[in-house]
Amino acid sequence: MDRRTGTSATGYLRYGAGKVGGAVVSLLAVLVTGFFLFRLIPGDPVKTMTGGRPVSARQLAVYRREFGLGLPLWQQFTHYCGSALSGDLGTSYQFREPVVDKITEALPNTLLLTGSAFVLYTALGAWLGTRSAWRHGRLGDRMNTGLALTLYSVPSFWLGLVLIIVFAVGVGPVPGLFPTGGMETGGKEGFAYAVDVAHHLVLPVVTLVAVEYGQTLMVTRSALLAEMGSDYLTTARAKGLRDDLVRRRHAVPNALLPTVTLVFVNLGRTVAGVILVETVFSWPGLGGLFYQALSVPDLPLVQGLFLVFAAAVILMNTLADMLYPLLDPRVVR
Repeated sequence: MDRRTGTSATGYLRYGAGKVGGAVVSLLAVLVTGFFLFRLIPGDPVKTMTGGRPVSARQLAVYRREFGLGLPLWQQFTHYCGSALSGDLGTSYQFREPVVDKITEALPNTLLLTGSAFVLYTALGAWLGTRSAWRHGRLGDRMNTGLALTLYSVPSFWLGLVLIIVFAVGVGPVPGLFPTGGMETGGKEGFAYAVDVAHHLVLPVVTLVAVEYGQTLMVTRSALLAEMGSDYLTTARAKGLRDDLVRRRHAVPNALLPTVTLVFVNLGRTVAGVILVETVFSWPGLGGLFYQALSVPDLPLVQGLFLVFAAAVILMNTLADMLYPLLDPRVVR
């Protein structure tokens, strides 16, 4: 075996072990933080679940014992950690169902919404960012970056409400073209059902794409601008390569690392959903479920969702870190 190859493989294994170890530590920190953080939320879950009905102190004590809320905090913590590490996230207070089942039920809806938006805003942002960097300072670049920054600064819930008012309710000559919320109308099957779901998807996906594509555009643009003055691009042009080939074959691949990081972070966020957008459009996903759980507070459901959200982002960041040496071997040197 070549000594350099062996050294490179050893370096990659050492690098990968460090990243995986860091991910495990981060997950344990999330496990601890999630338990104590949500116990700071004001309110009594047991009293909230009684719906304001008069309940005796004995009945409240029975409920607290049933949900384990009467135990000392350290016992609740050790029980929570042991159950979570074994894959048991507890039972939801308000739904009286296992938290894992509620998450599994809502996850496909979230992935449909945020996954569709992720593909669109990543592709749009990367394409426009590349074009803006290559035409730096021109009118198209200024218009692209100006619009992207403006939309990126707009609160997603506000933009969602504006789109509902204009395109769902209708304003003046503009009729209501889309549903105001939900995922389906009901009573439809097969192709008609798919069309109905796609119809409900339009406004929330447009909201997410409009708000999120600017981040990808700016990161791609900045990374590419940093590469444009490099000597290897000047050499490529001197060899007679067309400008689009220089950009596609040389500049873009060397500017990938920041964009890859952002793509993987956003990919992790697709599991977490978007709480405000899902709430505004009444989308039955994990974000809406998290909002419902916070209103009680439904501690097992909130903690389970928080753990899943954080784990998805940590996992995607770790995968991005493992991919870096394949894109640029200098990372492990």
